[in-house]
Amino acid sequence: MSEPTVLFVTSNRIGDCVISSGVIREIGRQLPGARITVACGRPPAPFFRSAPDVVETIILDKKKMAGHWVDLWKQVAGRRWDLVIDIRGSALAWLIPAKRRVVYNRSWETGLRKVEMVSRLMGSDTPLDPEIWLDDQARAEAAAVIDPQLAGGSGPGPIIALAPIAHQPGKSWPAERWGQLVERLKADSRFDGWRFMPVGGPGDRPPATPALEAAGPRGIDFVGKGDILASAAAINRADLFVGNDSGLMHVSAALGGPTLGLFGPTEWWLYGPWGPRTRTAASNETRGQFAPIEDLSVDHVFDAVIALHDSYIGAGSPAKP
Repeated sequence: MSEPTVLFVTSNRIGDCVISSGVIREIGRQLPGARITVACGRPPAPFFRSAPDVVETIILDKKKMAGHWVDLWKQVAGRRWDLVIDIRGSALAWLIPAKRRVVYNRSWETGLRKVEMVSRLMGSDTPLDPEIWLDDQARAEAAAVIDPQLAGGSGPGPIIALAPIAHQPGKSWPAERWGQLVERLKADSRFDGWRFMPVGGPGDRPPATPALEAAGPRGIDFVGKGDILASAAAINRADLFVGNDSGLMHVSAALGGPTLGLFGPTEWWLYGPWGPRTRTAASNETRGQFAPIEDLSVDHVFDAVIALHDSYIGAGSPAKP
């Protein structure tokens, strides 16, 4: 018998790809030996490079008049699939030959966390925890950026990763407050000797600049220094993570590191980081109510970072070597 073939159509956003990454392992449980083709956007594509059973990644670059779906159809319609999973809820799954189809439907959005929704989609009784598949290439690329900066500046030390990305203004804590947060943390004895590492893509330089400037010689610059998997390897080097509601926040949580997500007028109770060592700080902490992220004060975030540190690092607990 030939190996089962699976088409997994996932998001063009890094965060959604991380949230649904547990699907990969579940495919392997349901169809042992499956050969998985992933279709996703360009930014998250490297994320699947080392994922188990993934043999091909098809990049969906958005085009006018849904041209990207036509391109994808041309690449997959000539094959017969044992299983097609489409978490984007498109019509594609119904236009290609498949023995079984699993297609997301927005009517299922009834207040469950996104990880739980994807798990139910796959018929799993337990949550399919997100997973990051770091490889030697990603670790080497992260080390090539981080290690020289650790050797210079103020020397090696524990690392707090910061993700002040600003792709959606409503989700982005003001850039100058990241600088103010770094100044506050530098002045706290808990963070003596710590290094401050902003992480992001090439377009994140402006919102990361205040934090880097405030960090001075204690800063580590990982903004625009690698793809999503290299950035994940960099985050994995950190002892704590603080970031806006973003793909990198979900990456940190999936890696298992202590993670604080900052939220404004979005549902932190649905989109918050998933994992046992995760917390949120929201401009309105009442479930079902919202406030602009500008209402999230530096004091509030500072207190949340301190609480995260004291819970998972602690006065007597060593940070990562």
